[in-house]
Amino acid sequence: MRILPRSLWYLIHVTLAQVSAQESLTLNTLYSFSGASLSSDPTFSLPQAQRLTVSVAICSTGTTSPAFFVNNNTASTSTTDDFEIPLHSGFGNWTGTTQQGGLLVVQSVGQTSFQVAASTGALVHELIPVLPFLGDTTNTQALIFSPPISPIESSPSAYPNYTLPPANLSAPAPPSSPPSFSLVIAPTSSNLASGMQTACRINSTSSAGLVVSNDLWLRDNRGWRSQWLVDDLTASTNYTAYVIQDQVKLSGPIYFTTKSLTFPCPLVHSLPFCPSTSYAVPLPFPLSPASSYDSSNLPQSISDPLLQYMTNFTTMLLTFACGRDLYSPLQTCESCQEAYRAWLCSVSFPRCAEPPTSSFSPSSPTPALTPLQSGSNARNLFLPNVSFSYQTVLPCLEVCSAADRACPNFLGIKCPTPRFNAASSYGVGFIDEGEQGVLGGGSTGVSQDRWGNVWCNPA
Repeated sequence: MRILPRSLWYLIHVTLAQVSAQESLTLNTLYSFSGASLSSDPTFSLPQAQRLTVSVAICSTGTTSPAFFVNNNTASTSTTDDFEIPLHSGFGNWTGTTQQGGLLVVQSVGQTSFQVAASTGALVHELIPVLPFLGDTTNTQALIFSPPISPIESSPSAYPNYTLPPANLSAPAPPSSPPSFSLVIAPTSSNLASGMQTACRINSTSSAGLVVSNDLWLRDNRGWRSQWLVDDLTASTNYTAYVIQDQVKLSGPIYFTTKSLTFPCPLVHSLPFCPSTSYAVPLPFPLSPASSYDSSNLPQSISDPLLQYMTNFTTMLLTFACGRDLYSPLQTCESCQEAYRAWLCSVSFPRCAEPPTSSFSPSSPTPALTPLQSGSNARNLFLPNVSFSYQTVLPCLEVCSAADRACPNFLGIKCPTPRFNAASSYGVGFIDEGEQGVLGGGSTGVSQDRWGNVWCNPA
């Protein structure tokens, strides 16, 4: 940690005895500054607080690298009250007490532009640890989700009036004042991820593609997400994506590659009965002006049988005394229905995919791809015949295993075993290692990663 030279702090104290600091920072206010309009080594007054958090973010850099120092006791000339704010990828913060007031001094500001905020609560600037989520891509489109907000907490009903959600789910009311989210996409060749990783710096980048739709969507109980359908991307191109919350919090980056120019499958998303379905499916392209399928234009010949399966399953499940009798110390009828829905949707909507490109790492496992096929789909005969050839990535075996574990035995849910024929209909060994009854230890540990690799379809 660098300590501001004592002589400089002494000069600051003498100066403050005659004039006030250049500007006083008020609580919970975002300030943006440009070095070109500031004096050399600008000084800012900090508010008095029992516990104060100061966060800074570099928005653009000049020829010099600025340094930020906090003095948390203006009544003292001791250097033990002086602290440097360490910067990591352009972002830094300091938390401490300023009961006697404090100062923020910026050295070597040059032409750098930066943001500063002081708060008594959570950080104003923040690197969100949860990444955005990639639904899928086509040759020109991408479906991307923000990190979740406002987790859903359900209260199970009680016997004898135990009820389960209907087959065609109706989402609860979205949050009344959700955060403001924005999406930034850039070709990976632009090296956006190699510079300062701050919201203000990323937000100054011109985003690739055209946002066709942006709304809140409840994929699962982890919470609401902002959902973007982006078009006008370039085929067979690597992209980098970030999500920015309230202009100051940054999530990402994630990476993805658009499919080849001849990729034939359209995206399917925003289905209340299959809320996690957000990927390309082997269907004819929708009628113009639609460029993807959602609940408004998905043919009833596809949705009606699926809804009937879900209704019949729920009816059978409720023959068990849900809410009174326990078939598991860990599972409930509600978790059983959720797991069955995830399995039903993953097998009812096959996920189109392409073989890995030549740049695919040889040390990475090969996705669970089916051979080329066309015409009717053997897994869902209610999907219409298609004239093009396509490949799909198989559902993860863990989707079936989750339903098996979550549901009572009398429902008869059984999954193929990894030792014998599971790999013919499911992706095996990616999340779990593939041994019967063993959780974890798979070759990837996940169904997909931040780099855009998808090894099996999770839902």
